[in-house]
Amino acid sequence: MILSKNNLPGLSGAPGVKFPDQKVFSLPEKVLQFGTGVFVRGLIDYYINKANHAGIFNGRAVLIKSTEAGDINSFNVQDNLFTQIMKSTNDGVEIEETIVNAAISRVINAKDWAQVLACAANPGIKIIISNTTEIGIILDETDSISFRPPVSFPAKLLSFLYARYHAFKGTGDSGMVIIPTELIPDNASKLKAILNVLAANENLPVGFIDWLNNSNDFCNSLVDRIVPGRLPLNEHLEKQKELGYEDELMIMSETFGLWAIETSNEQTKAILSFSKADSGIHIVPNIDKFRELKLRLLNGSHNLSCAVGFLAGFKTVKEAMANPVFDRLMQQLINTEIAAAIVSPAITIEDAREFGTEVLKRYRNPYIEFDWLSICVQDTSKIKIRAVPIVQQHFRKYGFVPDAICLGFAAYILFMHAKTEIDGDRYGISDGQKYKIIDDFAGLLSQKWHSYQGLDLVRSVLGDKALWDQDLSVFTDFAERVLFFMINMQVSGFYETVKLIDDQQYGT
Repeated sequence: MILSKNNLPGLSGAPGVKFPDQKVFSLPEKVLQFGTGVFVRGLIDYYINKANHAGIFNGRAVLIKSTEAGDINSFNVQDNLFTQIMKSTNDGVEIEETIVNAAISRVINAKDWAQVLACAANPGIKIIISNTTEIGIILDETDSISFRPPVSFPAKLLSFLYARYHAFKGTGDSGMVIIPTELIPDNASKLKAILNVLAANENLPVGFIDWLNNSNDFCNSLVDRIVPGRLPLNEHLEKQKELGYEDELMIMSETFGLWAIETSNEQTKAILSFSKADSGIHIVPNIDKFRELKLRLLNGSHNLSCAVGFLAGFKTVKEAMANPVFDRLMQQLINTEIAAAIVSPAITIEDAREFGTEVLKRYRNPYIEFDWLSICVQDTSKIKIRAVPIVQQHFRKYGFVPDAICLGFAAYILFMHAKTEIDGDRYGISDGQKYKIIDDFAGLLSQKWHSYQGLDLVRSVLGDKALWDQDLSVFTDFAERVLFFMINMQVSGFYETVKLIDDQQYGT
């Protein structure tokens, strides 16, 4: 039996599943969502569904599929229903929740652009949400709202808003709440700026441009949830057997979720009433605090530990965190060193450690597997954005760079040591096994390994502004401690090296 609206009454016996009430299918459309991927369904549509279940938001989402990959047939067959399985652990206790999500009213292929524009005349649709990947919010000056559909997401959005403006004759209350969730800083501000360039290029009326900028609320936002997506085939089939129905749209995710939305507009807050359904949604005047916590404690710790984890012989984060020595190292890195570094007037040490503790729980989740080697892809650029500011902040506050961070840089330099080159690709060797180095700066690091050794090598790497946009070798004893850990990793291995880390105590 296939998961669908008509089959729901016969599926209610599935164990532990939270099914939607039939009345949800009569709820009006309130959201236009650009994106049908597993992440946006696993977080944004989860929140909408949860709010509807609680009788709070009482609205559904129209999804726009813009990519060429896949089709919308599975959505049509299943009346847009899908199962979401959420699994995590808390202090060794398994947490699992399974829901049938009914947040989606319909899915429109962007090729049917007239159907998309028809939504612009619906007064009930007041929210636009996008999740078009980081490259979705880009300016394409060759694009046009006259195309059916426009090529880029910004041009699609401008086309929709222009249709909205005409449908309601430019009244102020016809504006939209626009929330991009793409993982770039100031996503809404950048999107708004692009729309203004496109509108000027199209010579759109001054009245529309005024309405665009003053009647619509563009809200920067930050999202966070691990949504691996579809289960492996054998697990998918086993889960269908357990549930007693077929579901081609079934996804899995962790239970943790965060959505920070930046606005001070009281009307916007009222429109986003689904925020009351979950403590993971934060509507605040400024989301910089949430961005800093996530970027440093989660993303920064990822890239300060991926080379360590890989060179220590662990294939996955799950495997590494099951090892008590590695777990203690991550506690030191996250809740001691990074937490102390990012303390500011906006972030207390309690804020940092509370978020850091959640990060550690997520790393320990046995149901989510991340391959260390995959995290190491383009590690140089990620370290520059995510970890170098941690080094700066820590040194500025305390006058030194702490040991777990030094170990992270030591492992990075060791990881980037290419031992062989095949067809232009560089490979390192760890524990006798060859691995591919996928990094735009692999060539530069290879040159440094051939040109320098010892402290000169470390200083050359840390001091190269082409890598970090600044000279990191000027931080007192940073290069010396990085070399110390490099030598010990090579001579004594991971476990003996970790014993040498100074568990620095902070007066915070």
